[in-house]
Amino acid sequence: MKTSGKILCVVLLGVLVGLMVAGPASALEVGQKAPDFTLAAPGNKQVKLSDLLGKGPVVIYTFVDAFGAA
Repeated sequence: MKTSGKILCVVLLGVLVGLMVAGPASALEVGQKAPDFTLAAPGNKQVKLSDLLGKGPVVIYTFVDAFGAA
C-alpha cells in the first residue's frame, strides 16, 4: 500500500507541475481570430479551421454540458 501511495503522490505532483508550467489559458475576445486547429469529422476526415475560413466566415459555437443530466 505504501508503494501505491507514493506513486499517486508522484503522479499528482507531476500533474500540478505540468499545469503550472502550461500557464493560464486565455479566452478570445469578440472579433479576435481563433488559432488554427483540426477536428475529426464524420467519415474519419480531418477538418481544419483555416480550410473552412478559405470558404467564408466561420461561427464556432459550443454546447456546454449539452449531453449532461442538467
